[in-house]
Amino acid sequence: MAISNTTTQLMEDTVDGSVDYKGRPVLRSSSGRWRSASFIIAVEVAERFAYYGISSNLITYLTDSLGQSTATAAENVNTWSGTATLLPLLGAVVADSFLGRYRTIIAASVVYILGLGLLTLSAALISVDASDFEDTKNGTSSSPPWFQVILFFFSLYLVAVGQGGHKPCVQAFGADQFDGQDPKESIAKSSFFNWWTFSLSVGIVVSLVVVVYIQDNLNWVLGFGIPCIVMLAALVVFLLGSTTYRYSIKGNERNPFVRIGSVIFRAARNWRSNPSGIAAEEEAYLCDQSSEQIKFLNKKLLEPNGLMEDQEVCNVRDMEEAKALLRLIPIWVTNLTYAIVYAQASTLFTKQGFTMDRTIFPGFQIPAASLQTFIALTIVLFVPIYDRIFVPLARSLTGNPSGISKLQRIGIGMFVSVLSMVIAALVEKKRLETAKEYDLLDLPNATIPMSFWWLVPQYLLFGVAEVFILIGLQEFFYDQVPKDLRSVGLSLYLSVIGVGSFLSSFIVSVVDKATDRDGKESWFCNNLNRAHLDYFYWLLAAVSAAGFILYLNFARSYIYRNAT
Repeated sequence: MAISNTTTQLMEDTVDGSVDYKGRPVLRSSSGRWRSASFIIAVEVAERFAYYGISSNLITYLTDSLGQSTATAAENVNTWSGTATLLPLLGAVVADSFLGRYRTIIAASVVYILGLGLLTLSAALISVDASDFEDTKNGTSSSPPWFQVILFFFSLYLVAVGQGGHKPCVQAFGADQFDGQDPKESIAKSSFFNWWTFSLSVGIVVSLVVVVYIQDNLNWVLGFGIPCIVMLAALVVFLLGSTTYRYSIKGNERNPFVRIGSVIFRAARNWRSNPSGIAAEEEAYLCDQSSEQIKFLNKKLLEPNGLMEDQEVCNVRDMEEAKALLRLIPIWVTNLTYAIVYAQASTLFTKQGFTMDRTIFPGFQIPAASLQTFIALTIVLFVPIYDRIFVPLARSLTGNPSGISKLQRIGIGMFVSVLSMVIAALVEKKRLETAKEYDLLDLPNATIPMSFWWLVPQYLLFGVAEVFILIGLQEFFYDQVPKDLRSVGLSLYLSVIGVGSFLSSFIVSVVDKATDRDGKESWFCNNLNRAHLDYFYWLLAAVSAAGFILYLNFARSYIYRNAT
């Protein structure tokens, strides 16, 4: 009897769908939860430290060390950033279909470290003596030898490949450490996404303060080398937690991409078939699953002759999973307008900051790229307020365990991002007026007597928007995709930012060419005192507002998928 009771207790203590590092049933009491998540969060803090150590000041390196124009550098930064946040789609497919999240994280980390190492080498080869390249008359720089530029961009995109495998898997693997079927762990999982962003924001703050200062005041070799060392240490930390992790196990089912692809293929093949062939019990199930949306996929259940086929074709769950993915498309598309706005913080905002008085106290100036610290600091300060004050208060009013729904959270963030662009446009107009007032329009390297504190409100609004929209998107896409596609779900959130970066680059290119003619200065003129970033910000505010209105329409009709 004692043995029977012990066996029963062990069975109750195991976590369904997970095993330990040796492939044995994993015990809830000795695995996963916040202890395991802490190792994974530490790894992500290091990765964000490394990534922002490269991305935040990249436009400065391109315009100074590589001698590119402001518009070209902004396009290159957006293109690289877009690639880095689209590659997680490929990394997620590799993880969910072949390697698994744990092994993909290790492989991606090795590639990441290699890319950072080569980036450090390229910086060492490129001369940092500005006097060798500086064209003092035009305030521009000449490019270094082509092979050094090729090595630099090869290294940069190798970092993007590493991030592509690392980013979606780490967060999904961290969320996997909490059992969504357990009431207590389910609440902890929702909180995990908040504290995940809080922690990585700490890494971003340190990177923006320490690494950017080193890059601006010491040298780029050290500025790129430190992130490489930190990523190497992060891999060691991740491996140290291996014995505590919960590893998801795959059933004997077909590949999820094959299953969902077959649904769409069969529905297209049966496009003209009469749905009356669907059995009554299947119809009842469909009604129970709120499957009135995307009804054409119901024809997947039919053979071309209108009859049901057994097993392989007649799989309602596969069809529901396909519908769940397709329902995400309108939400994904409308959030692209936010992603376009998001791309400005590391490009045009930074170039604005360069022209302004950045004195903190006599003898010390804050680097322009470090102004992004205000975004991360806002997140660090606001996440605890959101998680500990806002959520319990909202929960008492709405009855929702998360306080407000995921789509409501995203909507609030989109609205705040529109406000941030309005503020940015007004501040830029003030900056241009100040430059004109002090006769500095034709002195691009002069410091405009206008404090950098004028830029802080737009950075703060960016931070608030991120707490709502980016965390909301992470949890929404993780929660609303099939369980065995969780890495893909998080890569969808990242792809929003990636495609947004490409769109931003495209818009900058089009606007630059459209406004740089008939003897007029481009909105992105290298001399920002003659440029018109304020017009561009108003354009983005209008685009964001239109996207927000469309989003509200789609969000109202969205039907949530039951999470597991």
